[in-house]
Amino acid sequence: MTHNPHIGSSFDDFLKEQGIYEEVRAVATKRVLAWKISREMEKRGLSKTEMADKMKTSRSSLDRLLNPDNTSVTLKTMDRAASVLGKQLKVELVDKDELTESDRQFSSGYSLPDTDTSALSLV
Repeated sequence: MTHNPHIGSSFDDFLKEQGIYEEVRAVATKRVLAWKISREMEKRGLSKTEMADKMKTSRSSLDRLLNPDNTSVTLKTMDRAASVLGKQLKVELVDKDELTESDRQFSSGYSLPDTDTSALSLV
């Protein structure tokens, strides 16, 4: 029987070994944010065209913001979207040892986007 070196290690450890931890974390964070913005747009009955107009941006810029896999969206664009939705963008820099269990689960990609426990969120 062969020994599996990943048994007993965390998913974060596995991603770090693969050299993709930061990329996966960025995509997970962006997916949650895109989902939250889409949900708020739906609650308010805003179409993409209306949202883009209120943000004073193009529809293609909004599409990039709402694309869960596009992590190259600026904080300014995210903040503008939050403002249009009556929300505030909250970005925190915290020590890793201060993370709660739900933050750790989010960072590992285990949590679903129905939680409000992300380091980058709409409040």
